[in-house]
Amino acid sequence: MSNRLKDEHSPYLQQHADNPVDWYPWGEEAFEKARKENKAIFLSIGYSSCHWCHVMEHESFENKATAKLLNKHFIAIKVDREERPDIDRHFQAVYQLMNGRGGGWPTSIFLTQELKPFYSATYIPPEPKYGMMSFPSLIEVIADKYKNEKKLLTQKADEILRFLNPKEDKIQATKLDNSIITRISNHAKELFDTEHGGFNKAPKFPQSSTLSLLLDVYKLTGNKETLNMALFTLSAMAKGGLRDLIEGGFCRYATDDAWLVPHFEKMTYDNALLSDVYLQAYHASANTFYKDVAFETLDFMLKKMSQDGLFYSASDADTEGEEGKYFVYSYDKALRSFEKVGIPKKSHASLAKALHITKEGNFEGKNIIRVDDSSHIEIPYYKEALQSLLKRREKRTYPFIDKKVIVSWNAMMIVSLFKASRVDKKYLPLAIQSLDALLQSMYIHSELFHSTLLGKKPKIKAFLEDYAYLSEALIEAYKSTLNEVYLITATKLVNNAIEKYFEKGKWKFSRGEFETNADIYDSSYPSSVATILSALYSVSSLVDVVYKKFVFKTLEIYSYDVMRQPLSTPRMSKMVLRYLKDDIIIKAREDKLKPYIKELDTLPHPFSLLKSDTNDGYMLCNSNSCFGHEKDFNGVLSILEKRQ
Repeated sequence: MSNRLKDEHSPYLQQHADNPVDWYPWGEEAFEKARKENKAIFLSIGYSSCHWCHVMEHESFENKATAKLLNKHFIAIKVDREERPDIDRHFQAVYQLMNGRGGGWPTSIFLTQELKPFYSATYIPPEPKYGMMSFPSLIEVIADKYKNEKKLLTQKADEILRFLNPKEDKIQATKLDNSIITRISNHAKELFDTEHGGFNKAPKFPQSSTLSLLLDVYKLTGNKETLNMALFTLSAMAKGGLRDLIEGGFCRYATDDAWLVPHFEKMTYDNALLSDVYLQAYHASANTFYKDVAFETLDFMLKKMSQDGLFYSASDADTEGEEGKYFVYSYDKALRSFEKVGIPKKSHASLAKALHITKEGNFEGKNIIRVDDSSHIEIPYYKEALQSLLKRREKRTYPFIDKKVIVSWNAMMIVSLFKASRVDKKYLPLAIQSLDALLQSMYIHSELFHSTLLGKKPKIKAFLEDYAYLSEALIEAYKSTLNEVYLITATKLVNNAIEKYFEKGKWKFSRGEFETNADIYDSSYPSSVATILSALYSVSSLVDVVYKKFVFKTLEIYSYDVMRQPLSTPRMSKMVLRYLKDDIIIKAREDKLKPYIKELDTLPHPFSLLKSDTNDGYMLCNSNSCFGHEKDFNGVLSILEKRQ
């Protein structure tokens, strides 16, 4: 018998519609029932491609005895965190405050009937383990305490909410200056994994905004260390595991230091942001390998994760209840695949070794395909081997795809498509088609929505991230097409964002039913605050300089946090670099001239760097003439070298 989730659009909620738990969607019907029956609320937040969400569902929510306990003592509410990021953000902050560490999914929160949180956890096992009591035992303990000690629980909940929403918000401002460059570089070197790349230990996330920041530093200063850290990491991530060498696309994160064993779900935002940063690496290095990875990633998303120009949100890690089953291979079946496409038997052993295919396996007795150096493939029959393994996959059940359309994530993909179109024109009509489809389906009568199931009318209104990322996509569209309609729409959206979410230099993530603050830290993807600032800065350059005041005010308020730990807020740090761009370029050129100071002093007229009136470059000049603009700067330096 279905519960109240059967009529919901969210595929994640639909997955729970046949649970014996009497689930409610978030809403007044559930709240009213809790008040009427004097029951606490059990809130479970997850998403369709979350492995541990599936585990807890199978162990607890599909268990009739556990469901009976839950139904007896609580009103149970299910939330899709992708559909309602405002609710998720609030309760992730609650979890962190209660537990002193970041949360995750599934998120399990117990609330009073007045929606005040008093207990929080993530995954809860069905039997006592991991230092936790079993979920059935926990249900009974909390139910008893709510019945007999409700006043105390409510007091604790009020205390949590006071800490979560302090009345006084002290602001520390500091000067934004070029020292941020040194701080970024030094912080990155301290955290950098010199063996495998990346900036943390397992679990390892791609951190695309950090890599993009390092590439920006290189572009502005010529700092080879930041370039090398970024390129080394991007090459390491592409070896196989985190990146799917068979079909393309990146998984969400790796469970090991070497990027080999991922959680196998593929998220639209990861693949959008990574294709973007691989393109950035291609422009910085001129190495076509990075361009090829970017294009492969985009092509995967277009083939497997889109329909009618719109992109699905995610594909699952599990197939038929087993994590990674679709993606991995046994030794014997892999070699049988090689044989079927005509690869000579004498080459099988060496080919298997090159692809890290062994009898023991590198993942639970099976094999994740991987190479030692993805940028220089010199493996006989490599393409034929991958094709044979793809054919084997095609006989398997493809992981579940959540066909929810999320505006912000689609906009990220569209930005990458427009950037790709400047390298290969074939992506331009695809980018335009996607943007127009997104606007048509999600921007209705000048009202922007957040998400919907493909083909359904949207119900959930947009959040700051949707305005921010869609504005960026429209600006990229204008840059690529010079169609002023895109720029006009972007301007309209940033105006709406200011009106809805801007408050004395700070930004709200959501308003209305569930108000949450936007923050500057990049989590799964870049901060919506930094992204709206980027859009505003572009509009200030293209439309009206007045928009820059909103950028400066926000940067000023968060200046202390960004300048103190710029790698903790990489997208905001990128905005500071953009804001200081002219000063950074001048300083970098001055540093390059330092070895030639004596040479300059011996000339009749001292030389200096002057900004060109006719372009965005800088000229090396004396009082009589200029040697050239930015493009000629290295040539000028070579002349000075010869004079020494």
